[in-house]
Amino acid sequence: MAAPVVAQAWKLLRDLALRSPLLAARSQVVQLTPRRWLNLHEYQSKKLMSDNGVKVQRFFVADTDNEALEAAKRLNVKEIVLKAQILAGGRGKGIFSSGLKGGVHLTKDPKVVGQLAKQMIGYNLATKQTPKEGVKVNKVMVAEALDISRETYLAILMDQSCNGPVLVGSPQGGVDIEEVAASNPELIFKEQIDIIEGIKDSQAQRMAENLGFFGPLKNQAADQIKKLYNLFLKIDATQVEVNPFGETPEGQVVCFDAKINFDDNAEFRQKDIFAMDDKSENEPIENEAAKYDLKYIGLDGNIACFVNGAGLAMATCDIIFLNGGKPANFLDLGGGVKESQVYQAFKLLTADPKVEAILVNIFGGIVNCAIIANGITRACRELELKVPLVVRLEGTNVHEAQNILSNSGLPITSAADLEDAAKKAVASVAEK
Repeated sequence: MAAPVVAQAWKLLRDLALRSPLLAARSQVVQLTPRRWLNLHEYQSKKLMSDNGVKVQRFFVADTDNEALEAAKRLNVKEIVLKAQILAGGRGKGIFSSGLKGGVHLTKDPKVVGQLAKQMIGYNLATKQTPKEGVKVNKVMVAEALDISRETYLAILMDQSCNGPVLVGSPQGGVDIEEVAASNPELIFKEQIDIIEGIKDSQAQRMAENLGFFGPLKNQAADQIKKLYNLFLKIDATQVEVNPFGETPEGQVVCFDAKINFDDNAEFRQKDIFAMDDKSENEPIENEAAKYDLKYIGLDGNIACFVNGAGLAMATCDIIFLNGGKPANFLDLGGGVKESQVYQAFKLLTADPKVEAILVNIFGGIVNCAIIANGITRACRELELKVPLVVRLEGTNVHEAQNILSNSGLPITSAADLEDAAKKAVASVAEK
């Protein structure tokens, strides 16, 4: 039996929930749409770090093979690394639709950079994290290749259990940190940071020492740690993960690879960063949902879930599963709901040919149930809804909402609670 959908969705939602990646459960995951929240390309993350004093490799970004060749010449270094820029992991072992193997290549010859880029740009790169057909590569990063004499792991993240930022590090970097946590937990070091006071010099120095940096490198590493923390706060990140946080034979501490997650609620004050969002790799339905401030995640079932709040969304998906059904998605309305959003949500759900029933599950705290009900009746009439619709409403103005639905003359099935709603939705599909 497959894992419940709550567990399946948790892997995707763990960053939203601000939980440490060291604590996230491993579970079997259904096929979800590739991405939902802001996720930057490697070159974008490295530019953010570089602009804030964090040491990264020198690099240029190219849109064509000629630009890549010129960038390689401008670097004027002993060895060059060429990296395809997509948002999925596993690029090094990926395969291009051009036939080229590997999205990461090392060379000492700038001409080879141009030749390789010609087989990357404009072609799809398929990795273990992309759809089968792969993702189109529009840009490549041409960077200085640095030798790494030692790899460590460093992350700064928001942790609910600590009510604030936590510095997490390990002298064993360059590998899956969750495997290190499972096999050698004594190699995981944590520093809880007071978000008001900020990171202390002693904390940065202690983490640098725990990572194995000594002598002049200790001060250098501590300085980089403090700069990364300042960046973390400045850009409203929920996680900055550097793996590897490495040391070169020349005695430099460098952030070789980084993943940055952002707090979507801070978009209003981080407009420049959110403007970097590359939507070309999203599913079209994700982009359409985002136009109306709707959050959409696609699943592989046939019962559409229309809810408010990520937690309620996962619970709704799970109870459908436990009653023998399969959720087709979850679509989160969020808080400040307007009638027009409800209508657009129904347009999105009914456009999915897999959807054979819709379950609406709304708990009206700040959400007015009457607005939801008016949006539902409008959508049913104007879209001429052809699939069964089960509605469970609770909270603000619920009695007015129930009257709107019951007096609409539309074939809407009301439910007393979530369990009742799930059973009725599953049964409506089974009757077909």
